[in-house]
Amino acid sequence: MEELSVEIEFKKEEMIRIANETGLLSEDTLEVSQELDRLLVVYQKQLKGQIHVSVP
Repeated sequence: MEELSVEIEFKKEEMIRIANETGLLSEDTLEVSQELDRLLVVYQKQLKGQIHVSVP
């Protein structure tokens, strides 16, 4: 899971860099944003699998 966290951080930095270079609504920024979204979904699913919360 640590590897995924590193990949997420890298993708965030890449998105910020591209947004600064090409604008927030550019095709490149949106593409990297979608890639980041996919990584975050995987991360959340992994977290959900590890954490079991009991509801009274």
